[in-house]
Amino acid sequence: MGKAANGRSADDLAMLQGTWEQVSFEEDGVLNPPDAHGAPGAKTSIIGNRFSVTTAEGEVLLEGTFELDAGTEPRSITWIDAIGPDAGKRLPASYILDDARFVFIAADEGAARPTEFRTTPGLTMRSFIRSS
Repeated sequence: MGKAANGRSADDLAMLQGTWEQVSFEEDGVLNPPDAHGAPGAKTSIIGNRFSVTTAEGEVLLEGTFELDAGTEPRSITWIDAIGPDAGKRLPASYILDDARFVFIAADEGAARPTEFRTTPGLTMRSFIRSS
């Protein structure tokens, strides 16, 4: 990753910090199917390169780390879950980020990183807005 890409990645990492609320979930081409890693009112918190998803009651649904590379087109993120069925796996994903919105589409470990923001079998897409 070049110096400019490192700077863009650092900027995106800074922009991701805080709490996000999921507003849309799509998996395998199905919009809003049952979601094992989400719940009504659940929040995703990002601190550094760590994430956690917790219910309104404080139950942890998912947590782990991620790696960003804003030098790719589309921008790349790799999720590494610490708990659950994907614990320890490197899940390749692409993302869109601005001040108020974060969207990512992820594939299973070993699959190609998605380049389009629509799901087909084996792909998961989540959309978030910044939580107040």
